[in-house]
Amino acid sequence: MFEVELKYPLSDVAATTASLERLSARFRPAIEQTDRYFAHPSRDFARVDEALRLRRAGATVVVTWKGPRLGAGAKTRREIELPVEIAAGQGAAATLERWTELLEALGFRAVREVVKTRRPARLPWQGAEVEVAIDTVAHLGDFLELELMAGEGQLPVALSCLASVAAELGCGEPERRSYLELLLAVDRPR
Repeated sequence: MFEVELKYPLSDVAATTASLERLSARFRPAIEQTDRYFAHPSRDFARVDEALRLRRAGATVVVTWKGPRLGAGAKTRREIELPVEIAAGQGAAATLERWTELLEALGFRAVREVVKTRRPARLPWQGAEVEVAIDTVAHLGDFLELELMAGEGQLPVALSCLASVAAELGCGEPERRSYLELLLAVDRPR
């Protein structure tokens, strides 16, 4: 499966939320997410356009590998995501630290954290259930993410569906860079 994603900077979260609700989006409670990204000891993830991430979201932790982006339209890539078992009495924060310790012992290096508050929703659109997220990202601001999972043969249909939602919401040009890439650009001295 491939993740097909369009992301847009937001200037008016309240207006976008109201528009999504008018389109029948069903919002779930907001959740705090901490994404910790790692560099591979012998492979330049930036050069090969891959990512390895540990995500703590509430009481859960998942490890995710994101493959290279495909095409120029949306941020489309293969994604493998696996839940991490939380040991009894340990908690998600401690589990994140233990997994970080394991990866660093194997030669991986923590690169950057992305901290955000995510307000997720599902939007029924053109026969699909579009995953919507309104993200407030520390040091970056507010963003709208639209996402579908699709098989290789369904990528154009998924992209068309997401672009249709974006057009209905009056979004401009999508931001193709990840939050990590945006934060690293902010971190670089001019």
